[in-house]
This record gives sequence, C-alpha cells and structure tokens, in this order.
Amino acid sequence: MYEVVNFTDFNNRFLSMNREGHYSRKGREALFEYLEQLEEGIETRIELDVIGICCDYTEYKNFEQFKENYTNDNITSINDISNYTTVINIPDTERFIIQNS
Repeated sequence: MYEVVNFTDFNNRFLSMNREGHYSRKGREALFEYLEQLEEGIETRIELDVIGICCDYTEYKNFEQFKENYTNDNITSINDISNYTTVINIPDTERFIIQNS
C-alpha cells in the first residue's frame, strides 16, 4: 500500500523522524524532485523510507567537503563524480547530493 506525498509531507516525515539535519531544506527539495522524476522514469512507485533515503544519499556542502571523504585521484570536479554515481545538484548553492555506492 502506497501513500502519495507532496513536498510538505516528505519534509514533515524527515522532521518527525529527527532527520532534518541530514539534508538542508534545499537538499530535501532537490532530493524530492529527483525521486519524483525517478519514479516517472522507471514507472514504479518508490516507498518513502526516510532512514533508507538517509543511508542511500549523502549531501555535501561543496566539492572540498566531498574530497575530504573520497580520495579517488580521477575525481577532480563534481562532473567527474557522475562517472561513478548519481549526483543531484542543489540549485543556487555549491551543495550537491550523491547516491552512496
């Protein structure tokens, strides 16, 4: 059984599970939009599992913060990251989210 949610519902679910600090508000907006587009692309509903999402996706403040966690010499820019995983850009910021591998 699935429930259709809008961004407010999505955001509130993160807040109610004390996960508001896992992503910035703009990050949650970008992630919500990405997941909605993914659902349409794969023509399958995605379960809203806040803990699962937090395990599957990580937000970075900028590329420098990302490089502190990853030492792959082949990655010299955010664009290079997309050769290895999904990158969700967060509009009007240096922030971005990656899908954890």
